[in-house]
Amino acid sequence: MSHFSEFEVIPAVDVQDGEVVQLVGGERGTGKRYGDPVAAAERWVDAGAETLHLVDLDGAFEGERVNAAAIEAVVEAVGGDDEDGVGLQLGGGIRAAEGARELLDLGLDRVILGTAAVETPEIVAEIDETHPGSVVVSLDAKDGEVVVSGWTEGTGLDPAEAAARYEELGAGAILFTNVDVEGQLEGIDREAVASVVDAVEVPVIASGGVASVDDVVALKAAGAAAVVVGTALYEGEFTLREAQAAADDV
Repeated sequence: MSHFSEFEVIPAVDVQDGEVVQLVGGERGTGKRYGDPVAAAERWVDAGAETLHLVDLDGAFEGERVNAAAIEAVVEAVGGDDEDGVGLQLGGGIRAAEGARELLDLGLDRVILGTAAVETPEIVAEIDETHPGSVVVSLDAKDGEVVVSGWTEGTGLDPAEAAARYEELGAGAILFTNVDVEGQLEGIDREAVASVVDAVEVPVIASGGVASVDDVVALKAAGAAAVVVGTALYEGEFTLREAQAAADDV
């Protein structure tokens, strides 16, 4: 199970109605479909991925895990502790400590909490007690503030301050997504990422808006431990190996 000892480019496998999709700007119904989740996961592992970022999109919007069967099939296919197994992190619809523990016991390495962590921060500490370091708190920023509930509600929280608060509660990593640019291949907001990185000691995984290999390199330079890439990989803007190689050269 990797803790990002070296910078990683992480492919996203976002699942809606049992299929891989990529949303634009976090808007439901904007997605382009890319087929079977297990096939996508296996393709990224074959291309050299060491970690996969799984998202149950229906779960994120409905507040419960809708694509459990599809996600479990991915865990079975590419997860596990043998040398072939890759690191797996899952977000979307995880709202309680008990559900998170079940997923971790199933074979996931990390669970990603978004809305739940903002609404009931103690969940982070509860999960950390039994599965240390396995909670990734997802902070989505729009116009410089943290937003929740499928990106529809503002919280007034500054992302860097929020990150520091969750680190204290036991978050093993922060996933920082700039929703303004997500899925649009318009490039990243490097300063926003750097301010979150400066606020915490734990790894910061950056996500949203990555359009080019240069964006990947810039996020590494901003201090991110890893970057999640979705649309750009699925659309063939660059390959996983190209991005990882460019980052390794920095």
